Amino acid sequence: MVFGETGTERIQLNEETFWAGGPYDPTNPGGAEALPEIQRLLFAGDVAKAHDLFGRTMMGVPYEQMKYQSLGDLWLFFPGHEEVEDYRRELNLDEAISRVTYRVGGIGFTREVFSSAVDQVIVVRISADKPGALTFSAELHGSRNQAHSNYGTGYFWWEGVPPNGLRIYGKSDDYLGVEGKLRYEARLIAESEGGEVEVDYKTLHVRGATTATFVIAAATNFVNYRDVGADQVARVEEVLEKVAARSYEDMKADHIAEHRSWFRRLSMKIGDESFSHLPTNERIDRFADNPDPGLAALYYQFGRYLLIGSSRPGTEPANLQGIWNDMANPWWDSKYTVNINLPMNYWPAESGNLSELTGPLVRLIREVAEAGTSVAREHWGARGWVLHQNTDLWRATAPMDGPSWGAWPLGGAWLTTHLWDHYLFTGDEDFLREVYPIMKGSVLFLSDILVEHPQKGWLVTAPSNSPENFPARPGNGRFFDEVTGSYLKARTMAIGPTMDMQIIREVFRNFGLAARHLGLDADLIETVTAQRERLAPIQIGKHGQIQEWIEDWNEIEPEHRHISHLWGLYPGSEISPEETPRQAEAAAVTVERRGTGGCGWSYSHKMGLWARLNKGEPALDQFRALLTDSSLPNLFSLCGRALQVDGNFGATASIAEMLFQSQRGALRFLPALPAEWSKGSVKGLRARGGFEVDFSWSNSELTTARIKSHLGRRCVIRTDRRIRVTSSGRDVDLDVSESRHISFETAPGAVYHLKFVD
Repeated sequence: MVFGETGTERIQLNEETFWAGGPYDPTNPGGAEALPEIQRLLFAGDVAKAHDLFGRTMMGVPYEQMKYQSLGDLWLFFPGHEEVEDYRRELNLDEAISRVTYRVGGIGFTREVFSSAVDQVIVVRISADKPGALTFSAELHGSRNQAHSNYGTGYFWWEGVPPNGLRIYGKSDDYLGVEGKLRYEARLIAESEGGEVEVDYKTLHVRGATTATFVIAAATNFVNYRDVGADQVARVEEVLEKVAARSYEDMKADHIAEHRSWFRRLSMKIGDESFSHLPTNERIDRFADNPDPGLAALYYQFGRYLLIGSSRPGTEPANLQGIWNDMANPWWDSKYTVNINLPMNYWPAESGNLSELTGPLVRLIREVAEAGTSVAREHWGARGWVLHQNTDLWRATAPMDGPSWGAWPLGGAWLTTHLWDHYLFTGDEDFLREVYPIMKGSVLFLSDILVEHPQKGWLVTAPSNSPENFPARPGNGRFFDEVTGSYLKARTMAIGPTMDMQIIREVFRNFGLAARHLGLDADLIETVTAQRERLAPIQIGKHGQIQEWIEDWNEIEPEHRHISHLWGLYPGSEISPEETPRQAEAAAVTVERRGTGGCGWSYSHKMGLWARLNKGEPALDQFRALLTDSSLPNLFSLCGRALQVDGNFGATASIAEMLFQSQRGALRFLPALPAEWSKGSVKGLRARGGFEVDFSWSNSELTTARIKSHLGRRCVIRTDRRIRVTSSGRDVDLDVSESRHISFETAPGAVYHLKFVD
């Protein structure tokens, strides 16, 4: 993170495997013994006792999980640069380079910072346009956990490394009885053109130079969630040895080329970009009351940039604050929160032509499936594997944070829908065979934990919760949360919440399709198909809304940030205006009742919900609220006071959903286009079925479209307009149905042009 100050600059550093603690297993042996009594109490209506018994018997040990921790900061001190002229700070999305430029006493100064995936280093280049005019100092500081001490620095050390380097090293925090077993090393090497570089104790001085280049490498001893046996010092030395002979120009050129190989796969333009010359903070300020369609395109590409920067093949997945976390004790521990935030981070990946960047998420799913088998067995008496609402670097899967949050057992099941979606987008048969056992393991767990509701006869989950939202039912106690400024339910637990049923229906369906395709597990398909038919249905409540719980309770917080019971609309595909119009109407009532409250990622989710309801104007209203009420001036999304990148990723995905959709087996162009976005173009969006689309529109009507078929699958398009399709200059035979669909066969690698006939 580059803060862009002039006199004293801070460049904040992260190393994605630097977390508190070390390998641990929170499984609570024998927890499932209390499950029958918990279920009896729930069905008898004694929620408080069921809640307390779950807390005493089924929670993980320790009660919480580990924290992601910031590595430290590079501080740069420029005497005399407090007052400057012609200041400009920019992030070039196409180059992935941060720049700061200004003038002092008629001399121009420039800083460039980039993080190179090619060389595995952060590079800082500082230059003056007058020879010998550059004099400043630098220090490398480790991160201090002020939750443990306002003064102590007992877990990191820093020092100068003559003649031209700085070093910090140390260990991760002990936390909740889990020993901090991570060791880290970070080094900075400096070179200058002209002048001199000198190290004095812990400070590096550059005097009389024209340019100075810093190269920073960092590593921990992390190998995987069970192994911390690597040599962090050797890792850093190896990286620095490889870049020692490389010039700044070569590192920069290779960095740009590698970044563009991802970034330039897709382009987007909305409107005429009339305001692109304005600083981003000014565009956000004026956006509250003025149209700026180009800001949506910029935001979309910023989201893709963030995913490219934080999730590459071989890395850890993007977490709550991502690699921009600046605290050793971050908000919500900057973990992997699975009840929406981690999945939302990856919503834009497939359609945004960044499919390979889901690799870290897939590896996390594979690892929590391994770690979650003991929790499924010991906590639930079930086969397969389970992940509850959170996990960390150490792949903890047990319930945490208390029964009101941790009793939700559907986190792993939700994540498996990403596996199936990846297959739908890519058609990768080897991938499907590889992840099929993970999908099956989740299905076995779900099949085992379903119980019959004694009054209604439906199959339900019990215990569970509708994530983080609490019903206002009779007898509920409440407490005031000073952080959020709201009243929350102190103890709650639910039977068969709507979200659970929607996820299980989709997971069972996906598994059946995968198993039939692979010719496997016919008996299990039969079992879960029968169970799927008996699941508690979606119900419409007294307000005309989708019920969140089996009983038609109101919410304690009517504008709560979570809208879990609309999972089946988005990101799921159970509800749609065309196939389930009554449920879609109730979903619209539900989103309206939620208003524009919540925080950044909640606005983003509502954007996607409105897009799936084919409503462009309210989707744009949510985007406007996100930017003006819950974002920083640099476009980062906020949740309360905390930077949280899931809001960026969610809005990025939702912008794409407003322009193009491919769920339920059909392509849809401009399904939720607001009037302000009356013209534009997109190149490189991906669709389920292995299609890549380019299209443009004017006066809110599609004008041209091009579809490339990567897999040779049948292409189905939902449209109200007559279409002529050509390929290689020849007409393509179309099947036209009464349900406003046209379809045609495609060949692998072939390109199809759509012409609209009025």
